[in-house]
Amino acid sequence: MALGLGWAEVSVIGVVALLIFGPKKIPELGSALGRTLKGFKEEMNQPSEDEEQELDEDKY
Repeated sequence: MALGLGWAEVSVIGVVALLIFGPKKIPELGSALGRTLKGFKEEMNQPSEDEEQELDEDKY
């Protein structure tokens, strides 16, 4: 599993999250986490302005 966590550790984290946030809040938190990760991945795949400028300079 990711980050060296086994199924037992992931299960314990899930139970603790359920106890802290309650069953109604968990889907909202999962959705927010998913949107955050999606935005992060999109930003990582887009070249920055500096990279675009370097590519333009290399063309000439």
